[in-house]
Amino acid sequence: MALSIGIVGLPNVGKSTLFNALTQASVEASAYPFCTVDPNVGVVDVPDSRLAQLAEVLEPQSVTPTQVRFVDIAGLVRGASRGEGLGNQFLGHIRECDALVHVVRCFEDPQVSHVEGDSDPLRDVETIEAELMLADLETAEHGRNRLDKILHSNPRAPERLEMDTLETAIVALNEGKPVRALKWGKEEAATISPYHFLTGKRVLYLANVGESQLPDGGEAAGTLRAHTVDGEVVVICAQVESEIAELEEVDRLTFLKDYGLESTGMDRLIFSAYKLLDLITFYTSVNDKLQAWQVTRGSTAPRAAGRIHTDMEKGFIRAEVAACQDVLVEGRMDTLKGTGRLRVEGRDYVVGDGDVIRFLFKAN
Repeated sequence: MALSIGIVGLPNVGKSTLFNALTQASVEASAYPFCTVDPNVGVVDVPDSRLAQLAEVLEPQSVTPTQVRFVDIAGLVRGASRGEGLGNQFLGHIRECDALVHVVRCFEDPQVSHVEGDSDPLRDVETIEAELMLADLETAEHGRNRLDKILHSNPRAPERLEMDTLETAIVALNEGKPVRALKWGKEEAATISPYHFLTGKRVLYLANVGESQLPDGGEAAGTLRAHTVDGEVVVICAQVESEIAELEEVDRLTFLKDYGLESTGMDRLIFSAYKLLDLITFYTSVNDKLQAWQVTRGSTAPRAAGRIHTDMEKGFIRAEVAACQDVLVEGRMDTLKGTGRLRVEGRDYVVGDGDVIRFLFKAN
């Protein structure tokens, strides 16, 4: 299952232009609020040089990279939680996303109106965060009302832990604190997980700057960095990225160098999302099919097998593991057996970034 990222922000901050550049889609992007009505969904392959090298050496019949699924909803405005604008109608589409990309306008353009009248990145961030907290508060209060009825008839019901955890979240939200600021134990985190709180998700702030502000983003992006404590800031010019997306691969590097950039904003955004969620990549090569998979750093071999299929996790026996570099040098996994570089690992093995793995499991 692809990593899923929701795109949020005020209207006219460049969200649809960004989405077009990411997915090379033809989503309408106009200089007026609420251009995006229905949520836009696009899936993007994750750039992976190791996968390309493995494919060149192993020569499989098929190669499948990891992917990121982006969901772009209508821009939120002040009062969205009370029904203002259109974005509030579509918050449900991003509740199950793994993380959020918050696009912040850090450019000046008199041809593109700002819903607040003028550009102020910090105010805009606070506006969106407040609306997400209010939406979460409504979700939490609905949950509390439901649990209150259960516990009223049975005070010792197992839902007591859920109620206590929910109450903690409600207090925090009323104090203007996002749910992600709370430190949950494993049991509390498990009981609160089904609520998919928007402010419980990790956030990647994307400073959409003007062309002349590349590569560092200028004063506005610097201000955003200085005041952002719970997420990374990626500088990007959505308009430039849309131009890059139209170029052939061979011309992109020259275009990027003209702006003092080493990689596209799209690549930096994806890699920053991996870092934010502490993800790594492992590979499988089975039946002449080479595939990359994403998993949280620190995951055990059975958990990694479960990324492929739940039956593989349940029936896990062992894993044959080789480092990517060893496979590239040798050219085949099988010939690594005699060298000791193809290891047999059990249930407690923690998967490493770049591992090439064959899973052995008992089918149910």
